[in-house]
Amino acid sequence: MTELTRRSLLGLGAAAATTALLSACTTPGTTSVNTAPPIRPVAAGEKITLTYWAWLKDLQKVADVWNASHPDVQVEAVWIPGGNAGGYQKLYSALAAGGGPDLAQVELRSVPEFMLVNGLVDLARYGAGDYADRYDPTLWSQVSYVGGVYAIPQDSGPMALYYRPDLFEKVGAGAPASWDDWAATGRELKKAGIFIDAFNYSDPSWFAAVAGQAGASWLRVDGDRWVIDMTDEATLQTARFFDRAIDDGILQTAYGDFSTGWFAAAAKGTIAGCASASWGDALLEGVAGGEGKWRVAPLPRWASGYGSSALGGSTAAVLANSKHPKEAMEFAVWMTTSPEGIDAMIKHSGIGWSPDADYIGAERTKPSAWFGGQSYNEEVFLPASTEQNPDWSWWPITQQSFNILADGFRKKPAGQTLVDSIAQSETAIIDAFRKKGLTIEKARS
Repeated sequence: MTELTRRSLLGLGAAAATTALLSACTTPGTTSVNTAPPIRPVAAGEKITLTYWAWLKDLQKVADVWNASHPDVQVEAVWIPGGNAGGYQKLYSALAAGGGPDLAQVELRSVPEFMLVNGLVDLARYGAGDYADRYDPTLWSQVSYVGGVYAIPQDSGPMALYYRPDLFEKVGAGAPASWDDWAATGRELKKAGIFIDAFNYSDPSWFAAVAGQAGASWLRVDGDRWVIDMTDEATLQTARFFDRAIDDGILQTAYGDFSTGWFAAAAKGTIAGCASASWGDALLEGVAGGEGKWRVAPLPRWASGYGSSALGGSTAAVLANSKHPKEAMEFAVWMTTSPEGIDAMIKHSGIGWSPDADYIGAERTKPSAWFGGQSYNEEVFLPASTEQNPDWSWWPITQQSFNILADGFRKKPAGQTLVDSIAQSETAIIDAFRKKGLTIEKARS
């Protein structure tokens, strides 16, 4: 993980542009809560209630487990829409008004955006570093910036391949060890009228994940500037590969994974696989008639790079206007590292992969009847969680960058290649950075 400070986020000499940006985004202002003295913990016997805004379902049932043994520090969960479906705007608006919850669900990729607008408490000031060894190191690095800790990892999404062995066996194939094997199997499946997977032009996060698996690291900080490199060989290799896969017709591009069309095709047996994250298992169980037919295998590998990658993942972040940041952090740590907290989140909220380095959840150590009795969490996802690109880091305009990429990818059916879209998107992303007063340069080859 490269060093990242708020000064790095803003860019040298960009104060005026940053002030305009903050005003445009209805953010809390330019004064960081982390420059003020730490807020004292509550006194013994003092009763408080923390609020936690999140889109996790039934999160109050998780909070109730904590509440039963912590009568002086109660947690009230409030449901909000998913981040980009309106939840983040609610959080920004609340922060701008001087309010908001103590805790909020913030995706790993969105932490730098909230840092940019002074929206997060640096939890290192309240002892977060004492808990670092409880967490997966790659996840902890994505919330840690130059001595600061700006959120607590809540869950993640190590990737693997969900597939139908019976359909693969129709063409004499097993689980592909490499992406080249995957493509060869896809070409055989096409002859049988079956797609090996789907490619969603509108959601480049999947492409970013598999490019990261190949070794890509699109943005990094160098002093007080960002350095961008989206046309490195790992990314271009990935783009060329999927350009050909789409041109060969082995991928369904009319809809993405877990969409209505995808579920219909999977139920009919015309989709044979799905490269996705650990949280995809619960979604996959929505395939009509699919029980017992699907299995999980390691993600196919590139010739170089890493064994897996990560798709998705969230944090429990303490927001700038919290009056009780230390207690909020302690609840977040309990929820994400204690067996009772993790088990409750799996049972009630269906979280992704546990961020705890040593506990995946009791339920996930059991064989799965739906997946034919396979103990896939221990067999596949546990190793995958340790085989991810440690150099991948997120940046302050990640969602805008993905929107730019999606605009380019949607031109593929009209003849533009993914390779061309990547190069054009890089130029547009550089321009977007500079318009927000951020200092950025193209990496030198």
